[in-house]
Amino acid sequence: MGLNVARELTEILIQTGKLDRQGLDRAANLGSSTGERLDIVLTRLGLVSEEDMTHALAEHLGVPVAQVEHYPDAPVLAGTLTSPFLWRSRILPLEDQDDVLVVALADPLDTYTIDAIRLLVGKPVTPWAAVPVELARALERLYGKEGAGTGAGGGLVPDHAELADRDLYRADVDRIRDRASDAPVVRLVDSLIANAISERASDIHIEPSPDRLRLRLRVDGVLRDIDAPPLALKSAIVSRIKVMANLDIAERRLAQDGRIRTSVAGREIDVRVSCVPVQYGESVVLRLLDKSHGVLALGNLGFVADIAAKIEDVLGLSNGIVLVTGPTGSGKTTTLYAALQRLNDPRRKIVTAEDPVEYELAGINQIQVKPRIGLSFANVLRAILRQDPDVMMIGEIRDKETAEISIQAALTGHLVLSTLHTNDAAGAITRLLDMGVESYLLTSALKAVVAQRLVRKLCVACRALERPEAYDLAVLQGLGVEGEAPLKLYKPTGCAKCGGTGFLGRTVIAEFLPLDEDARGLILQRAGADEIAAAAAKCGLPTLRQDGFRKVHEGITSLDEVLRASHTV
Repeated sequence: MGLNVARELTEILIQTGKLDRQGLDRAANLGSSTGERLDIVLTRLGLVSEEDMTHALAEHLGVPVAQVEHYPDAPVLAGTLTSPFLWRSRILPLEDQDDVLVVALADPLDTYTIDAIRLLVGKPVTPWAAVPVELARALERLYGKEGAGTGAGGGLVPDHAELADRDLYRADVDRIRDRASDAPVVRLVDSLIANAISERASDIHIEPSPDRLRLRLRVDGVLRDIDAPPLALKSAIVSRIKVMANLDIAERRLAQDGRIRTSVAGREIDVRVSCVPVQYGESVVLRLLDKSHGVLALGNLGFVADIAAKIEDVLGLSNGIVLVTGPTGSGKTTTLYAALQRLNDPRRKIVTAEDPVEYELAGINQIQVKPRIGLSFANVLRAILRQDPDVMMIGEIRDKETAEISIQAALTGHLVLSTLHTNDAAGAITRLLDMGVESYLLTSALKAVVAQRLVRKLCVACRALERPEAYDLAVLQGLGVEGEAPLKLYKPTGCAKCGGTGFLGRTVIAEFLPLDEDARGLILQRAGADEIAAAAAKCGLPTLRQDGFRKVHEGITSLDEVLRASHTV
């Protein structure tokens, strides 16, 4: 108890005639030698009754005093807080409301227990002061006597009830202490996630080094540093994240993956956690998924009109494979979800195999792949084929077995949507051939490939028109667009609205490769990706960079941004 609290509390007792100065001096001297709190010493010496002390504490803290009629008729949160914990903490839940939990405490100054329960139940806790003897009676009425069934009768060997009671108590207390023992760290991690959401970040990177802890946010696909806490908090921060993700805190030698579901400002946030051991500790990456945004409609992803129309056409097919390709973070899954939304109606049965399930789509049967227990993509696909689906979505084709089952599904009357990690559309075809897929099966099943990237959009509040330089003109000439006029290029400048970056949000650039007769002929000849891409270009199909320039010309993005996003093409 701090000096100010003790001084105010004793003044209340003296003014109400419950304590005199002589008794105060006596208790203060004893408390200074034993280290006990002044209020405890006063009641232990009998200088102040427990009831009078309760009312004084309530007045000091500005909280109500629990009366006999306030105690519940049945246990509140019986499955969350065990009776041993309630007895030893001298606390009793009075009422579990939608937005707050009301509790009575024999020691209303016990902020540790209040914070612990707040973290456990996930809502604010309103404390009431309780007269200890009345609280004990209520606990006995609701939960039985303290120590009942715990071998208190003097037996040397504890019975099963005692062991179970002790284990339950230890588990409860350990769980609460783990969550509440480092309140500043808890607040720090919560604040880190909340700030990342407010900054529109998709990922948080926590990286240890010899002399500092580095924190970075990925915003619109680009990482940037933010202020980091002291290096001394490194282990505590990682442990807190592991607790939230139900990972093994003690395991620091192996990689671990987990998931956190939380809410920020009323928005449901799904957090994917990846912990990997590195030289100076553990690198942690949190991928943030704001479920309140829902799934974007296909027409809102940013595809130019002609590519959007072609995608709509292939989604209207009754069978075949449609692939979306690109590196990690290029928006492939978002495109697939938008396609599923477009196809979703009561006349179709749609089943997905995903790792992980990112968005829950009403009316669609979604399956979480779990390779550790044998539930691989291939095994799930075999099971899905017996579910009489019309449309199947496979999170990713990773091996020959998955590819062959997908082709089998496409050839037997199913529309199959999936992704591949390739640089361009033509590369998807050679990748499948390299996996061992027969060329004649591929030409029969594959209908189209969409390759895509995400580029940052210029902030319309601060973008500036600039004159093309010689380098820009050379790049544009290489893209075959030098004849377009008038040539307009915009550059980012930065303002308060975009956080000084010059960019706000992202859009897609894409290329669409249909499997026409010419493409099928090249596949049967086992032509390379370059030959297939060259043939597509002769047919007038724009490449990723050419599609990107269309958005540069419209002032949606910058030339440098398109070159950055498509540098592997």
